[in-house]
Amino acid sequence: MALETRAERTPSKGTGTRQRPVRGGPRGLWDSTLGKKAVMAVTGLVMLGYLVAHMLGNLKIFFGSDEFNGYAHWLRTMGAPVLHYEWALWLLRVALVLAVVGHAVAAYQLSRRDIRARPTKYAHTRRRTSYATRTMRWGGVILALFIVWHLLDLTTGHAHPGGFQEGHPYQNVVDTFSTWYGNVIYIVAVLAMGLHVRHGFWSAAQTLGVGNATRDRILKTGANLLALVLTAGFVSVPVAVMTGLVN
Repeated sequence: MALETRAERTPSKGTGTRQRPVRGGPRGLWDSTLGKKAVMAVTGLVMLGYLVAHMLGNLKIFFGSDEFNGYAHWLRTMGAPVLHYEWALWLLRVALVLAVVGHAVAAYQLSRRDIRARPTKYAHTRRRTSYATRTMRWGGVILALFIVWHLLDLTTGHAHPGGFQEGHPYQNVVDTFSTWYGNVIYIVAVLAMGLHVRHGFWSAAQTLGVGNATRDRILKTGANLLALVLTAGFVSVPVAVMTGLVN
């Protein structure tokens, strides 16, 4: 593939920087810093949409076992009769996996690129970034590990406490949050998710060119409210089980 005249500056030993040619097309977009940030923004918004839908579905547990189990059954019959049982759900899972992988790879490569660009630490020690910004990396690791545990717990049942009951998600959720470690793992992951969403939503808006001088305050407020609503919505389920509101 031919190389464009456009180039990115990368650090080099000695004086100054050297010009690194950037390929055109999709490969060139992926190789560029802006392209990786765009991938992170788009995949982040895809996952954010899923989180909102997932939280709303989780809240159905407050309407009783029939409502919650009926919702779980509907997820497996989406698209019927055009699609077979669970086909739509598996398509959704594949799309989410691709979004998670693309998000994680872009984040890792941007982090490595940033480290190479600044091989020495800043002279000053005062922190300029927020707590959420500084913990984005570890928050992502926590969320990745949580996803694995969550799937093994409530999807496959391999890590489920007691006997996993296929087709009875209401009881499975109650069983999980009837254990201290199930609550700790879930709540810690949800708090990490809240911080991740708060900073990620703002970053995505900036990357996609939504923010400007007049919209910045609205976007920041929206990011805070969105993170707060998602955190409260997800945490409400284990709290309800712990307090006996859901049993």
